[in-house]
Amino acid sequence: MEGNLKDRIVNEMKADYKSALERNFEIAKRLLKVTDQGKVHIIRKEKLTGKEQILIYLIGKRYAKEAGLTETENVANKELMEELGVPQGSVLPWTKDLRDSNKIRQADPGIHYIPLNLIESTLAELTKKTGVDQL
Repeated sequence: MEGNLKDRIVNEMKADYKSALERNFEIAKRLLKVTDQGKVHIIRKEKLTGKEQILIYLIGKRYAKEAGLTETENVANKELMEELGVPQGSVLPWTKDLRDSNKIRQADPGIHYIPLNLIESTLAELTKKTGVDQL
C-alpha cells in the first residue's frame, strides 16, 4: 500500500517545473530570442520597463541554458548592463527590487536567476501587459 501511495504522489502530485519551459515556449518566443552565444534579445523592448526587461532576459537565459547555448542560467549585473544598454545606477535598484519582491533570486552577489517555478506566472503577466498574446 505504501508503494502505491508513493507512486500516486509521484505520478499525480509531483510538480515538474522544468516542463514550464516547454509549456511556455510559444509565449516566450514572442518575447525573446536567444543567440548562439547564449545572450538574449528582447522583442518589443520599448513596451517594457527596465525590471520587466530583466525578467525576460533571465527567462531567456533559462532557455539558452536548456538549448546548450550557455553553461548557466545565472546572469551578472555586468551582462544585464551591456545587453540591455542600461547603466549600473538603474540595474542595481531594479534587481534589488525584483529580489525583494521574490521575482528573482541571487546566486552570488551581483549574479541573478529566475526560479523555474516563477517562469509561467511571470510570462503570463508580461504577455498580458505587453499585449504580445494578441500577435
